[in-house]
Amino acid sequence: MRRKADEQGVDLLVIDTGDRVEGNGLYDASTPKGLFTYDVFREQTVDIICTGNHELYQADAAQREHDITVPNYKENYIASNLDYIDPKTGGRVPQAQRYRKFKTKNQGLEIVALGFLFDFTDNANNTVVQPVEDTLKEEWFKKLLREEKPDLFVVVGHVGLRMPEFKKIYTAIRKANWNAPIAFFGGHAHVRDALKFDKDAFAMASGRYFETIGWMSIDNIKKAKSADDVSVAAEASVSFTRRYIDNNLYGLHHHTGLNETTFPTQHGKNVSDMITRARKALDLDYQYGCAPKDLWMVRAEYPSEDSIYTWLETEVLPDVIHKDDRHGIPRLAIVNTGGIRFDIFKGAFTKDSTFIVSPFTSAFKYIPDVPYGVAKRVLDLLNSAGKIFESTHDVRFMNIPEMMYPTGDLLATMKKTEEGEPHRLELRQTADEDKSKPDLVNGYTTKDDIGTDGDDTEHAPIKFYPVPNCFQTPINFPKEGEPEKVDLVFIDFILQWVIVALKFSGGDYSDKDVLTWSDETLTYKMGEWIKENWKGEC
Repeated sequence: MRRKADEQGVDLLVIDTGDRVEGNGLYDASTPKGLFTYDVFREQTVDIICTGNHELYQADAAQREHDITVPNYKENYIASNLDYIDPKTGGRVPQAQRYRKFKTKNQGLEIVALGFLFDFTDNANNTVVQPVEDTLKEEWFKKLLREEKPDLFVVVGHVGLRMPEFKKIYTAIRKANWNAPIAFFGGHAHVRDALKFDKDAFAMASGRYFETIGWMSIDNIKKAKSADDVSVAAEASVSFTRRYIDNNLYGLHHHTGLNETTFPTQHGKNVSDMITRARKALDLDYQYGCAPKDLWMVRAEYPSEDSIYTWLETEVLPDVIHKDDRHGIPRLAIVNTGGIRFDIFKGAFTKDSTFIVSPFTSAFKYIPDVPYGVAKRVLDLLNSAGKIFESTHDVRFMNIPEMMYPTGDLLATMKKTEEGEPHRLELRQTADEDKSKPDLVNGYTTKDDIGTDGDDTEHAPIKFYPVPNCFQTPINFPKEGEPEKVDLVFIDFILQWVIVALKFSGGDYSDKDVLTWSDETLTYKMGEWIKENWKGEC
């Protein structure tokens, strides 16, 4: 694609909006984590790169990001609102440069690029995420807007397009530069999405897990001769278009004009060999078991026999939430849906699969001997997301990212649910349309603020069922009646919300009352259950 851009005299920028760690065995299965993946990423040529929240949850991951990834990408790495705590001095230093100025290769366009993270607060204590609003008040940012009049602002960020941070950045830039084109590239929300802030400011996000290559084309950028000429140069509006390209070889062959023989490069083959050798070293294809059927996060209603959450609730948790010295005591086990990040497909379930489905390192905590009358109210409160949680982080962080800032069909589906209507997405095709088209593979059918023409490949729509923030399993309950007290067991990620819910339920508990149930992660427990219960060849 870079060669095609050179041949056509246009410019191509490759952008990475963060979350490069966690969620696959290639990163999670090694000691230390990322032993192989940092070398793989280093081989990729990226023009603008920023940090995601997953790089910051654990102190060691944040240190590796600062010590390895930032130097690997040098001036291409931007951290407009992120600092790192130097372990030698204890002082704050920018994670990377605050912004980048550069000229494009072929057209010589002046670019000012910024890189933000949303107002994240669960970062490790060796990092500092400055709220975006505070960053916009800093002198370096105000000076940048006063002195720099580029042909294009590029704002990359691990920020959902519907989150308030991008709107604040847009407003600040637009106040100082009335006509400058602005291109926003977002992430975090796990959705394909696009919106227009105004005729010269456009934003897009490219889904989740690198399933999608987001393509934004910007035409009619007028190069200003000087800062004074910017307003004149930008009088004619730029033109933005977007495509969501499925990240597979078919799409890549189509858009490059190459084929199975001509598409591979020697560099690409070498990187593929690196990945293959790393997977073998980590034994990622080792089979834990054979899944008897598909289990879905959102393509099956919860609760139902095809829901991955129902499977965890009714089959896995009752078997794995046990503790020898609390063996005979009734317990409630609560897990947040956001701790599960992918479906399970019928067939081989491997070591790699465990990290794809459940990538997090959260252990289990508990509060012993909670009156059942108090404990039984916790789940409803966690899922109702009421005002009682205003003093804590946003309760939506317990859920899957797609539910945080829903758009398009998902938003319409959730509204129907609130109104008591059946809560699934309706297929768009009519019977007549179905007859005239070939059978389509299920996949993304995106509806964003621009329309429904963004998907590069046409798919049959997928049903989407909203899910709660958390689900719960009662274990070792009496056959009749209710227990007097229970051990309240939960993933440590949701600790802050559980404490608030307990207080509102009439329980007087704090962090001091929380004990460790097990240091084994849900990932480990799930894998062990599958080894024991899904035996046999596929």
